[in-house]
Amino acid sequence: MADEENVPKKHDLTVYSRERAEISGVEDVMGFDESAVILKTSLGRLTARGENLHVEKIDLDSGLLELRGKLCELSYEDGGAGTGFWTRLFG
Repeated sequence: MADEENVPKKHDLTVYSRERAEISGVEDVMGFDESAVILKTSLGRLTARGENLHVEKIDLDSGLLELRGKLCELSYEDGGAGTGFWTRLFG
């Protein structure tokens, strides 16, 4: 039986014309408003920033989310130990 820690985690992100994004591997929606959506994915925290953002579809059981609006920025934070503000500041 394979050890679960050695199984690669699946996470994909597809952006269509900066107006729509399909994201897999979503574990939780940590926060959202019209200018930002913060997601916990299987490979770290993903923040999408833009204008008039809204979650079009979400299915956390299958880990799928569709986001619509004007996408301006997508950024990842691993979210593991040692990635907090003070650790980055004082390393």
